[in-house]
Amino acid sequence: MLPQSLIEPITRNLRDAGDVTPIRGARIVGGGCINQALRLETEREVYFVKWNAQPLPRMFQTEASGLKLLQATGTVRVPAVLVAAEATGDHPAYLLMEWLGGSPGGYVDHATLGTRLALLHQKGTSPRTPPAYGLDHDNYIGSTPQYNGWDANWVRFFGEQRLRPQMELAQRNGRLPSRRQHQLERLIERLESWLGGVERCPSLLHGDLWGGNVLAGPGNVPAIIDPAVYYGDREAELAYTELFGGFNTRFYQAYQETWPLPPGYADRRDLYNLYHLLNHLNLFGESYGSQVDRVLAEFAS
Repeated sequence: MLPQSLIEPITRNLRDAGDVTPIRGARIVGGGCINQALRLETEREVYFVKWNAQPLPRMFQTEASGLKLLQATGTVRVPAVLVAAEATGDHPAYLLMEWLGGSPGGYVDHATLGTRLALLHQKGTSPRTPPAYGLDHDNYIGSTPQYNGWDANWVRFFGEQRLRPQMELAQRNGRLPSRRQHQLERLIERLESWLGGVERCPSLLHGDLWGGNVLAGPGNVPAIIDPAVYYGDREAELAYTELFGGFNTRFYQAYQETWPLPPGYADRRDLYNLYHLLNHLNLFGESYGSQVDRVLAEFAS
């Protein structure tokens, strides 16, 4: 059920959005491992609510900002945001959104998803002059801070704002034995030799695109949720879709037909996924250590 502390503010939010009908029911749904979530139904409409009594700073605000950036491109389907509220003494932080229906793991039209993702990467260009990588605010990848300071140099951005913060966090977490640390430092120093010389431009990325963040929306239109957006190299996005599976050959064929990837992408893919493997190492422990070490052995031996 909807927590008592949220009934009054959410009722007010719905009234402000034009839904003055009473709440008819609410049921808990899967909301990931960070927040609580439910399906909220009024006599007029259905909504999705996430809440957290002890949220990370501005977590829902940055998620809402990312969803709005994605929606503004007119390419991919995302839930519309009604309200992102900070925690107060009276109620927990919450995010009130459109309910899209469907569920992660349901039938998804992967060809449509691949086409729309390619269009997102084409149309969602950096607002900076000259174009740069990053975002105008930091956000989160899962529950880990993700740093997004603008940088016109992609290789430097990926090394200093993606790999190095994860390396330093792993060191603080006691998950960075000396050999792993030495290899990571060596890899960051040599990133140009692996990532340089590629024609690229900053594209708006979902940032956390794996199978669990894709669902079948209304009319069976694929939708994506839980973003960690920034302007980056689209290869990093495609690489992550391959790390944990969930995307079929139709997805990749449609993407390539819409906007082919540069030559050599397959040689760089595992290096981009090192960022997510390090994040999983920091979030979930040494069970991801062997995968981190395999990538380091490939690129930093």
